[in-house]
Amino acid sequence: MGRPTLSLGTAGKVRTYRTDAGWFAKAVFRDFDGVSRQVQKSGRTEGAARQRLAEALRDRSRLPRGASITPDTKVSALADRWLEEIHDSKLSPGTIQNYEDRLRHQVLPALGNVKIRELTVGLIDRHLATVKANHGASLAKTTRSVLSGLCGLAARHDALATNPTRYVSKISVKTKRQPKALTPAELAQIRAYLSYDAIARSHDLPDLVALLSATGVRIGELAALTWDCVNLDAGTIEVRATVVRIRNVGLVIKPGAKSQAGDRILELPSWAISLLRRRQDVATTKLVMPSPLGHLRDPSNTRRALQQALARLGYGDEHLTTHVYRRSVASIMESAGLGARRGADQLGHSSPNITIDSYWGRERRVTGAAQALEVLGDD
Repeated sequence: MGRPTLSLGTAGKVRTYRTDAGWFAKAVFRDFDGVSRQVQKSGRTEGAARQRLAEALRDRSRLPRGASITPDTKVSALADRWLEEIHDSKLSPGTIQNYEDRLRHQVLPALGNVKIRELTVGLIDRHLATVKANHGASLAKTTRSVLSGLCGLAARHDALATNPTRYVSKISVKTKRQPKALTPAELAQIRAYLSYDAIARSHDLPDLVALLSATGVRIGELAALTWDCVNLDAGTIEVRATVVRIRNVGLVIKPGAKSQAGDRILELPSWAISLLRRRQDVATTKLVMPSPLGHLRDPSNTRRALQQALARLGYGDEHLTTHVYRRSVASIMESAGLGARRGADQLGHSSPNITIDSYWGRERRVTGAAQALEVLGDD
Protein backbone atom coordinates (compact mmCIF):
# COMPACT_ATOMS: atom_id res chain seq x y z
CA MET A 1 0.00 0.00 0.00
CA GLY A 2 1.42 3.39 -1.01
CA ARG A 3 2.31 6.19 1.36
CA PRO A 4 -0.59 8.64 1.98
CA THR A 5 -0.41 11.85 -0.05
CA LEU A 6 0.46 14.97 1.90
CA SER A 7 -2.25 17.58 2.23
CA LEU A 8 -1.75 20.81 0.31
CA GLY A 9 0.50 23.22 2.18
CA THR A 10 1.94 20.60 4.55
CA ALA A 11 5.33 18.95 4.99
CA GLY A 12 6.45 15.42 5.69
CA LYS A 13 8.92 14.18 8.28
CA VAL A 14 11.99 16.35 8.88
CA ARG A 15 15.32 14.57 8.47
CA THR A 16 18.73 15.94 9.46
CA TYR A 17 22.21 15.07 8.17
CA ARG A 18 25.63 16.01 9.46
CA THR A 19 28.34 17.10 7.02
CA ASP A 20 31.83 18.54 7.26
CA ALA A 21 30.33 22.04 6.88
CA GLY A 22 27.63 21.63 9.52
CA TRP A 23 24.09 20.26 9.37
CA PHE A 24 21.34 19.94 6.77
CA ALA A 25 17.62 19.63 7.50
CA LYS A 26 15.24 18.58 4.75
CA ALA A 27 11.61 17.66 4.30
CA VAL A 28 9.17 17.06 1.46
CA PHE A 29 6.58 19.83 1.07
CA ARG A 30 3.43 19.57 -1.05
CA ASP A 31 2.96 22.91 -2.78
CA PHE A 32 -0.42 24.40 -3.64
CA ASP A 33 -0.08 23.24 -7.24
CA GLY A 34 -0.23 19.65 -5.93
CA VAL A 35 3.45 18.90 -6.62
CA SER A 36 5.60 17.59 -3.74
CA ARG A 37 9.07 19.17 -3.60
CA GLN A 38 12.03 18.74 -1.28
CA VAL A 39 12.94 21.76 0.86
CA GLN A 40 16.41 21.87 2.42
CA LYS A 41 18.18 24.30 4.75
CA SER A 42 21.61 24.27 6.40
CA GLY A 43 23.03 25.51 9.68
CA ARG A 44 26.12 25.29 11.84
CA THR A 45 24.21 23.17 14.35
CA GLU A 46 21.36 20.69 14.01
CA GLY A 47 19.05 23.03 15.89
CA ALA A 48 19.92 25.97 13.61
CA ALA A 49 19.27 23.86 10.51
CA ARG A 50 15.90 22.72 11.88
CA GLN A 51 14.95 26.30 12.76
CA ARG A 52 15.78 27.60 9.29
CA LEU A 53 13.84 24.76 7.70
CA ALA A 54 10.85 25.42 9.97
CA GLU A 55 10.85 29.10 8.92
CA ALA A 56 11.07 28.15 5.25
CA LEU A 57 8.20 25.68 5.57
CA ARG A 58 6.12 28.25 7.47
CA ASP A 59 6.59 30.84 4.73
CA ARG A 60 5.92 28.24 2.05
CA SER A 61 2.69 27.15 3.74
CA ARG A 62 1.19 30.61 3.39
CA LEU A 63 -1.48 30.51 0.73
CA PRO A 64 -0.32 32.48 -2.33
CA ARG A 65 -2.67 34.91 -4.04
CA GLY A 66 -4.74 32.99 -6.54
CA ALA A 67 -4.10 29.58 -4.96
CA SER A 68 -7.00 27.29 -4.17
CA ILE A 69 -8.60 27.21 -0.73
CA THR A 70 -9.50 23.65 0.16
CA PRO A 71 -10.94 21.91 3.23
CA ASP A 72 -7.36 20.91 4.17
CA THR A 73 -6.06 24.50 4.11
CA LYS A 74 -5.02 25.69 7.55
CA VAL A 75 -6.75 28.64 9.19
CA SER A 76 -3.42 30.50 9.32
CA ALA A 77 -3.16 30.33 5.52
CA LEU A 78 -6.83 31.25 5.13
CA ALA A 79 -6.21 34.27 7.38
CA ASP A 80 -3.46 35.54 5.05
CA ARG A 81 -5.89 35.52 2.12
CA TRP A 82 -8.66 37.14 4.17
CA LEU A 83 -6.32 39.94 5.27
CA GLU A 84 -5.54 40.63 1.62
CA GLU A 85 -9.26 40.98 0.97
CA ILE A 86 -10.03 43.36 3.83
CA HIS A 87 -7.02 45.55 3.00
CA ASP A 88 -8.45 45.88 -0.52
CA SER A 89 -11.91 46.69 0.87
CA LYS A 90 -13.45 50.01 1.90
CA LEU A 91 -13.23 49.26 5.61
CA SER A 92 -11.76 52.05 7.70
CA PRO A 93 -8.14 51.70 8.88
CA GLY A 94 -9.38 51.53 12.46
CA THR A 95 -11.69 48.61 11.70
CA ILE A 96 -8.97 46.76 9.80
CA GLN A 97 -6.55 47.26 12.67
CA ASN A 98 -9.15 45.99 15.14
CA TYR A 99 -9.73 42.88 13.04
CA GLU A 100 -5.98 42.27 12.72
CA ASP A 101 -5.61 42.51 16.51
CA ARG A 102 -8.36 39.98 17.11
CA LEU A 103 -6.88 37.69 14.48
CA ARG A 104 -3.40 37.89 15.98
CA HIS A 105 -4.38 37.67 19.65
CA GLN A 106 -7.56 35.56 19.75
CA VAL A 107 -7.95 33.51 16.55
CA LEU A 108 -4.54 32.38 15.33
CA PRO A 109 -3.03 31.30 18.68
CA ALA A 110 -5.95 28.94 19.26
CA LEU A 111 -7.08 27.98 15.75
CA GLY A 112 -4.18 28.79 13.42
CA ASN A 113 -3.16 25.15 12.94
CA VAL A 114 -6.73 23.91 12.55
CA LYS A 115 -7.80 22.85 9.05
CA ILE A 116 -10.82 24.51 7.49
CA ARG A 117 -12.81 21.28 7.48
CA GLU A 118 -12.32 21.12 11.25
CA LEU A 119 -14.04 24.47 11.84
CA THR A 120 -17.26 23.13 13.29
CA VAL A 121 -20.01 25.00 15.11
CA GLY A 122 -18.97 23.35 18.35
CA LEU A 123 -15.30 24.27 18.01
CA ILE A 124 -16.05 27.92 17.21
CA ASP A 125 -18.72 28.14 19.91
CA ARG A 126 -16.30 26.84 22.58
CA HIS A 127 -13.58 29.21 21.41
CA LEU A 128 -15.86 32.25 21.55
CA ALA A 129 -17.07 31.22 25.00
CA THR A 130 -13.45 31.18 26.16
CA VAL A 131 -12.77 34.59 24.62
CA LYS A 132 -15.88 36.01 26.30
CA ALA A 133 -14.88 34.61 29.68
CA ASN A 134 -11.34 35.96 29.43
CA HIS A 135 -11.85 39.25 27.62
CA GLY A 136 -15.53 40.20 27.74
CA ALA A 137 -18.52 40.10 25.43
CA SER A 138 -17.61 43.07 23.22
CA LEU A 139 -14.24 41.63 22.25
CA ALA A 140 -15.84 38.21 21.74
CA LYS A 141 -18.35 39.74 19.29
CA THR A 142 -15.52 41.26 17.26
CA THR A 143 -13.73 37.91 17.28
CA ARG A 144 -16.92 36.31 16.00
CA SER A 145 -17.00 38.85 13.15
CA VAL A 146 -13.44 37.91 12.21
CA LEU A 147 -14.26 34.18 12.27
CA SER A 148 -17.38 34.83 10.22
CA GLY A 149 -15.26 36.60 7.62
CA LEU A 150 -12.79 33.73 7.51
CA CYS A 151 -15.51 31.09 7.23
CA GLY A 152 -17.37 33.14 4.65
CA LEU A 153 -14.26 33.25 2.49
CA ALA A 154 -13.83 29.48 2.88
CA ALA A 155 -17.49 28.90 1.97
CA ARG A 156 -17.12 31.00 -1.19
CA HIS A 157 -14.34 28.62 -2.25
CA ASP A 158 -16.43 25.55 -1.39
CA ALA A 159 -14.03 24.62 1.41
CA LEU A 160 -17.01 24.77 3.79
CA ALA A 161 -20.58 23.83 3.00
CA THR A 162 -21.89 26.72 5.09
CA ASN A 163 -20.65 29.38 7.50
CA PRO A 164 -20.66 27.73 10.96
CA THR A 165 -20.51 31.05 12.83
CA ARG A 166 -24.17 31.59 11.91
CA TYR A 167 -25.16 28.88 14.35
CA VAL A 168 -23.01 29.62 17.40
CA SER A 169 -24.55 30.91 20.62
CA LYS A 170 -25.61 34.54 20.67
CA ILE A 171 -23.16 36.83 22.43
CA SER A 172 -25.06 39.28 24.62
CA VAL A 173 -23.44 42.57 25.52
CA LYS A 174 -24.54 44.43 28.61
CA THR A 175 -27.25 46.92 27.70
CA LYS A 176 -25.92 50.43 27.51
CA ARG A 177 -27.46 53.18 29.56
CA GLN A 178 -29.94 55.48 27.94
CA PRO A 179 -28.28 58.03 25.63
CA LYS A 180 -27.59 61.28 27.47
CA ALA A 181 -28.12 64.66 25.87
CA LEU A 182 -27.46 68.06 27.41
CA THR A 183 -29.86 70.98 27.34
CA PRO A 184 -28.85 74.26 25.69
CA ALA A 185 -28.40 75.73 29.19
CA GLU A 186 -26.06 72.89 30.21
CA LEU A 187 -24.04 73.27 27.01
CA ALA A 188 -23.72 77.01 27.70
CA GLN A 189 -22.58 76.22 31.25
CA ILE A 190 -19.90 73.83 29.98
CA ARG A 191 -18.62 76.32 27.43
CA ALA A 192 -18.49 79.05 30.04
CA TYR A 193 -16.61 76.80 32.47
CA LEU A 194 -14.08 75.72 29.84
CA SER A 195 -13.31 79.34 28.99
CA TYR A 196 -12.12 79.87 32.58
CA ASP A 197 -10.29 76.54 32.95
CA ALA A 198 -6.56 76.91 32.28
CA ILE A 199 -6.10 73.23 31.41
CA ALA A 200 -9.00 73.31 28.98
CA ARG A 201 -7.69 76.47 27.34
CA SER A 202 -4.25 74.90 26.92
CA HIS A 203 -5.91 72.12 24.91
CA ASP A 204 -8.02 74.62 22.91
CA LEU A 205 -11.15 72.94 24.26
CA PRO A 206 -13.47 75.99 24.48
CA ASP A 207 -13.51 76.49 20.70
CA LEU A 208 -13.48 72.76 20.05
CA VAL A 209 -16.58 72.16 22.19
CA ALA A 210 -18.25 75.18 20.59
CA LEU A 211 -17.73 73.73 17.10
CA LEU A 212 -18.81 70.25 18.19
CA SER A 213 -21.98 71.79 19.60
CA ALA A 214 -22.54 73.88 16.47
CA THR A 215 -22.23 70.97 14.03
CA GLY A 216 -22.58 67.58 15.75
CA VAL A 217 -19.53 66.29 13.87
CA ARG A 218 -17.30 63.57 15.29
CA ILE A 219 -14.05 64.57 16.97
CA GLY A 220 -12.00 62.86 14.24
CA GLU A 221 -13.96 64.73 11.57
CA LEU A 222 -13.35 68.08 13.27
CA ALA A 223 -9.66 67.25 13.69
CA ALA A 224 -9.43 66.62 9.92
CA LEU A 225 -11.27 69.82 8.94
CA THR A 226 -9.12 72.12 6.82
CA TRP A 227 -9.73 75.72 5.83
CA ASP A 228 -10.38 74.81 2.20
CA CYS A 229 -13.46 72.94 3.48
CA VAL A 230 -14.81 76.08 5.17
CA ASN A 231 -16.92 78.61 3.26
CA LEU A 232 -17.61 81.46 5.65
CA ASP A 233 -19.43 83.53 3.03
CA ALA A 234 -21.93 80.70 2.56
CA GLY A 235 -21.75 79.81 6.26
CA THR A 236 -20.94 76.13 5.64
CA ILE A 237 -18.32 73.48 6.27
CA GLU A 238 -17.74 70.36 4.19
CA VAL A 239 -17.06 67.15 6.11
CA ARG A 240 -15.05 64.85 3.88
CA ALA A 241 -12.30 63.27 6.00
CA THR A 242 -11.44 62.01 9.47
CA VAL A 243 -8.26 61.60 11.51
CA VAL A 244 -7.25 58.04 12.39
CA ARG A 245 -4.19 56.46 13.98
CA ILE A 246 -2.58 53.65 11.99
CA ARG A 247 -0.16 51.24 13.62
CA ASN A 248 3.49 51.94 12.72
CA VAL A 249 2.42 55.08 10.84
CA GLY A 250 0.79 57.46 13.31
CA LEU A 251 -1.96 60.00 12.82
CA VAL A 252 -3.19 60.48 9.26
CA ILE A 253 -6.10 62.22 7.55
CA LYS A 254 -8.24 59.51 5.97
CA PRO A 255 -10.19 60.82 2.96
CA GLY A 256 -13.86 60.06 3.27
CA ALA A 257 -15.80 60.23 6.49
CA LYS A 258 -16.62 57.28 8.76
CA SER A 259 -19.43 56.07 6.49
CA GLN A 260 -20.76 56.81 3.01
CA ALA A 261 -23.35 59.09 4.57
CA GLY A 262 -20.59 60.89 6.45
CA ASP A 263 -19.53 63.08 3.53
CA ARG A 264 -21.78 66.10 3.93
CA ILE A 265 -22.08 69.89 3.84
CA LEU A 266 -23.36 71.50 7.04
CA GLU A 267 -24.76 74.94 7.63
CA LEU A 268 -23.37 76.86 10.60
CA PRO A 269 -25.17 79.05 13.13
CA SER A 270 -24.11 82.68 12.99
CA TRP A 271 -22.12 82.51 16.25
CA ALA A 272 -20.04 79.62 14.88
CA ILE A 273 -19.29 81.60 11.71
CA SER A 274 -18.00 84.46 13.90
CA LEU A 275 -15.85 82.01 15.86
CA LEU A 276 -14.32 80.59 12.68
CA ARG A 277 -13.64 84.07 11.28
CA ARG A 278 -11.70 84.88 14.44
CA ARG A 279 -9.70 81.65 14.18
CA GLN A 280 -9.04 82.10 10.47
CA ASP A 281 -7.51 85.54 11.08
CA VAL A 282 -4.80 84.02 13.29
CA ALA A 283 -4.48 80.57 11.66
CA THR A 284 -0.93 79.32 11.01
CA THR A 285 -1.79 75.89 9.56
CA LYS A 286 -4.29 74.52 7.08
CA LEU A 287 -6.05 72.75 9.97
CA VAL A 288 -9.04 74.46 11.57
CA MET A 289 -8.54 72.70 14.93
CA PRO A 290 -4.86 71.61 15.17
CA SER A 291 -3.22 70.25 18.30
CA PRO A 292 -1.70 72.79 20.73
CA LEU A 293 1.61 72.26 18.89
CA GLY A 294 0.06 72.91 15.49
CA HIS A 295 -0.03 69.29 14.31
CA LEU A 296 -2.86 66.83 13.66
CA ARG A 297 -5.04 66.54 16.74
CA ASP A 298 -5.21 63.04 18.24
CA PRO A 299 -8.90 62.10 18.68
CA SER A 300 -8.11 59.75 21.56
CA ASN A 301 -6.13 62.35 23.49
CA THR A 302 -8.85 64.91 22.80
CA ARG A 303 -11.57 62.60 24.14
CA ARG A 304 -9.52 62.04 27.27
CA ALA A 305 -9.03 65.78 27.80
CA LEU A 306 -12.75 66.44 27.26
CA GLN A 307 -13.70 63.65 29.67
CA GLN A 308 -11.39 65.06 32.32
CA ALA A 309 -12.84 68.52 31.80
CA LEU A 310 -16.39 67.17 32.21
CA ALA A 311 -15.31 65.41 35.42
CA ARG A 312 -13.87 68.65 36.82
CA LEU A 313 -17.19 70.31 36.08
CA GLY A 314 -19.06 67.59 37.94
CA TYR A 315 -20.30 65.59 34.94
CA GLY A 316 -18.51 62.42 35.96
CA ASP A 317 -21.16 59.90 34.88
CA GLU A 318 -19.72 56.96 32.98
CA HIS A 319 -22.45 57.18 30.35
CA LEU A 320 -21.74 60.85 29.66
CA THR A 321 -19.14 60.34 26.93
CA THR A 322 -17.74 62.87 24.50
CA HIS A 323 -20.53 61.84 22.12
CA VAL A 324 -22.77 63.97 24.34
CA TYR A 325 -22.26 66.93 22.00
CA ARG A 326 -23.53 64.93 19.01
CA ARG A 327 -26.48 63.67 21.03
CA SER A 328 -27.22 67.20 22.23
CA VAL A 329 -27.30 68.50 18.65
CA ALA A 330 -29.67 65.66 17.73
CA SER A 331 -31.88 66.38 20.74
CA ILE A 332 -32.08 70.10 19.95
CA MET A 333 -33.00 69.30 16.35
CA GLU A 334 -35.67 66.88 17.58
CA SER A 335 -37.13 69.52 19.89
CA ALA A 336 -37.24 71.93 16.96
CA GLY A 337 -39.30 69.41 14.99
CA LEU A 338 -36.66 68.81 12.33
CA GLY A 339 -37.17 65.03 12.30
CA ALA A 340 -34.96 61.96 12.30
CA ARG A 341 -33.98 62.17 8.61
CA ARG A 342 -32.51 65.64 9.02
CA GLY A 343 -30.87 64.55 12.23
CA ALA A 344 -29.24 61.62 10.43
CA ASP A 345 -28.07 63.93 7.63
CA GLN A 346 -26.56 66.33 10.17
CA LEU A 347 -24.72 63.62 12.11
CA GLY A 348 -23.69 61.57 9.08
CA HIS A 349 -25.71 58.46 9.94
CA SER A 350 -26.55 55.94 7.25
CA SER A 351 -30.05 55.46 8.69
CA PRO A 352 -32.44 57.61 10.76
CA ASN A 353 -32.92 54.57 13.00
CA ILE A 354 -29.37 55.04 14.32
CA THR A 355 -30.19 58.63 15.21
CA ILE A 356 -33.41 57.65 16.95
CA ASP A 357 -32.07 54.64 18.87
CA SER A 358 -28.64 55.88 19.89
CA TYR A 359 -28.65 59.68 19.79
CA TRP A 360 -32.08 60.96 20.72
CA GLY A 361 -32.78 61.00 24.42
CA ARG A 362 -35.95 59.12 25.34
CA GLU A 363 -38.77 61.09 26.98
CA ARG A 364 -39.56 59.47 30.29
CA ARG A 365 -42.95 61.10 30.88
CA VAL A 366 -44.27 63.25 28.09
CA THR A 367 -45.06 60.82 25.26
CA GLY A 368 -48.47 62.13 24.23
CA ALA A 369 -50.10 58.83 25.21
CA ALA A 370 -52.18 60.29 28.04
CA GLN A 371 -54.14 62.57 25.73
CA ALA A 372 -54.61 59.83 23.13
CA LEU A 373 -55.82 57.36 25.70
CA GLU A 374 -58.61 59.66 26.89
CA VAL A 375 -60.84 57.72 24.48
CA LEU A 376 -60.75 54.82 26.91
CA GLY A 377 -62.23 56.80 29.80
CA ASP A 378 -65.75 56.37 31.23
CA ASP A 379 -68.44 58.60 29.77
